Amino acid sequence: MSAASVRGWCPGALRPMQSGDGLVVRVRPFGGRLDAEQIAGLARLAERHGNGLIDVTSRANLQIRGVSEASHRPLLDGLAELTLLDPDADTESRRNILVTPFWRDGDETQALAAELEEALADSALELPTKFGFAIDDGTSRVLAGASADVRIERDAAGGLLVRADGAGFGRSVARGEAVNTALAFARWFVASGVRGGRGRMATHLAAGATLPEALRGEAEPAPIMAAARPGLYPQGAMIGIAFGQMPHTTLNQLSACGYPLRMTPWRMVLSEGRRTMPSAPGLITEAYDPALRVIACSGAPRCREAHADTRGLAAALAPNIGGAARLHVSGCAKGCAHSGAAAITLIATPAGFDLVRGGSTRDEPILRGLDRDDIVRDPSILMGGH
Repeated sequence: MSAASVRGWCPGALRPMQSGDGLVVRVRPFGGRLDAEQIAGLARLAERHGNGLIDVTSRANLQIRGVSEASHRPLLDGLAELTLLDPDADTESRRNILVTPFWRDGDETQALAAELEEALADSALELPTKFGFAIDDGTSRVLAGASADVRIERDAAGGLLVRADGAGFGRSVARGEAVNTALAFARWFVASGVRGGRGRMATHLAAGATLPEALRGEAEPAPIMAAARPGLYPQGAMIGIAFGQMPHTTLNQLSACGYPLRMTPWRMVLSEGRRTMPSAPGLITEAYDPALRVIACSGAPRCREAHADTRGLAAALAPNIGGAARLHVSGCAKGCAHSGAAAITLIATPAGFDLVRGGSTRDEPILRGLDRDDIVRDPSILMGGH
């Protein structure tokens, strides 16, 4: 099977996805972290073997865009040299792990991530492509709003727990039990919740599935931390990537000072140890930049499924969206960039843009066939101004 014929909701490096600008090759950093050499190497690979554009995804991964059939193999060789490649596609697909970017030297986060990665590689679990794990073991939870099915967290007293997404409480575990328990949750889900290769934990529980006694618990997870924003943190500088995409030159600038990057599911990266905010086109460094309120997929012409240029419209509308509102501009009804609800969702169709308020691309629009230029001229229509 050719690389270009491999399609799916979640691409990988070994199983890329065809898009309007070529193959999309997803790179999953081990432990959610890239050192300076890997950052510079990825920028170089994106320039040589892609079209130079790099996505930062809501699953805390990077995607190299515009890769051809001919350049895919040398790109994989380059990723292997940077130790960013799994041994096979099945191992790669299982290694879907979010890691809190706010870990500190000497805590358990990186050790837990490495142990979970190794356990998943050694397992034969056939997980749905979107099934994932979160290691959110700080004193407050930062990944509660991010997509994951099994969560390793802490309780208010600092003890570890493992929790099924959608369950209010988790099972208390000793440090040495955490990863095995997380895999036990996954095995139970595979046995009881997978239908046609698909399924998510929270949906399964909401439909009435009951966890076995061995996986139930009464441990209440730690409180949720306020949403992260661009700015300086004890661990370094949190930097937003406008619309989740940057040129290779920007990534190369981020590597120049030698700071590692910690990935996040918020289309931001944490420049580890950095004490000043960088300056480069496409980077969001202000905590309340209007661009933070806007989500847009790649859009046309970069995506074959898209019916319009989403990012140009999103950029034009960003300053006109209220401070508490979230705008999602989707090139088609799939909603790849954001699966959840937003205050305003615009969905491109062959006949114009459909408008959903307080919902997602799966919900019924209240207006259909809106013209792009009319929306830009009078954004109040999005908020119910007419």
